[in-house]
Amino acid sequence: MSEQQQRWDAVIIGGGAAGLFCAGLAGQLGKKVLVLDHAEVLGEKIRISGGGRCNFTNINSSPANFLSDNPNFIKSAFSKYKPQDFINLVKSCGIAFHEKHKGQLFCDVSAKQIVEMLFSECQKGSVVIRHPVVIEQVTQDMHGWIVKTNHGVEHARSVVMATGGLPVPAIGATDFALDIARQFDLPVTAIRPGLVPLSFTSDEFSNLSELSGLSVPVKISAGQKGQRYGVCYFDEDLLLTHKGLSGPAVLQASSYWQEGETITINWLNEVDCDELFNDEANRLKLTETILAIVLPQRLAKSFAEQKNLLGRKWAEVGKKDRQALKDLLTRWTVKPAGTLGWKKAEVMLGGVDTRALDSQTMMSKNHPGLYFIGECVDVTGHLGGHNFQWAWSSAYACAQAL
Repeated sequence: MSEQQQRWDAVIIGGGAAGLFCAGLAGQLGKKVLVLDHAEVLGEKIRISGGGRCNFTNINSSPANFLSDNPNFIKSAFSKYKPQDFINLVKSCGIAFHEKHKGQLFCDVSAKQIVEMLFSECQKGSVVIRHPVVIEQVTQDMHGWIVKTNHGVEHARSVVMATGGLPVPAIGATDFALDIARQFDLPVTAIRPGLVPLSFTSDEFSNLSELSGLSVPVKISAGQKGQRYGVCYFDEDLLLTHKGLSGPAVLQASSYWQEGETITINWLNEVDCDELFNDEANRLKLTETILAIVLPQRLAKSFAEQKNLLGRKWAEVGKKDRQALKDLLTRWTVKPAGTLGWKKAEVMLGGVDTRALDSQTMMSKNHPGLYFIGECVDVTGHLGGHNFQWAWSSAYACAQAL
């Protein structure tokens, strides 16, 4: 075997969160690492995340915050590298951050600081990064792995696939890792957009279509028992848009929702509906006025109108109509027409089947030296920094094994 063929301990394909972090860690462990990526600018998905502040982890992140056809797979990587481990790294680099909501951590200044930190970690490990590079072929021979690019051929003991998934095609997202998995006969679970707004037909949404821009805290549920991910329940903010529904509540529910199913929303969230309706002080108020105590005025008016109660004093509303209004507000059930697709999705559901991977190392069980990390694996987090934590944890497990 020639010296040239022994050059790299690992070629990491993909210079995003998981790829760069894995490269930096492995390099600092003394490995000779090459990162290849097709993009002109690396780390774009990190830069645009969290409104430009990067929700880089969640202090409460645990295996319970993830969807997978094989949910126990996640536990090993999370036991090796926890949110606090990444927080400690961020602190050591002097990056200021804050907790925004339910354990979500954001940079105070800019997401670019996380990108710069990852590049710095790679520099410490003498990692070589080349981009833009087109990967033409990945093959294996008796000496290891061969990666053919438009700039030449690279030889390595290991290849790490860290190319992410299909969301945000405008920044170069691809399913290249899934193609490589299929090439080497690794199973791939069904993929679809996750953490994505839901769209509606005009008939389903006619009563609320004029309320675009309103945001309301709600309780939402989606999915069905016995289905792929079961049923979800989230307390989050919902945003009405001109195309349908968005906001954290809907993004969370979208990962559990399947085409043809309904979602259910309690628009009153924590409000006690019976207490509101039975308050003697409200008897002589108009229905829409009572609803406006707990809902935005335009939304309150819309719900009153839907049940023909607009302009009617509450004392004049019968028991049957009151119950119908309560059902509308607390169990609003609607069937979305679909999602807004990969352009608006934050993550990819599904991916390389984890049953084909070693949970300790992220390596293919049948192809020693071939690893898959990050979003291309069938592990998808809830909204709120969990997907970045999976990138860090899976990258760490892989780096330790290279």
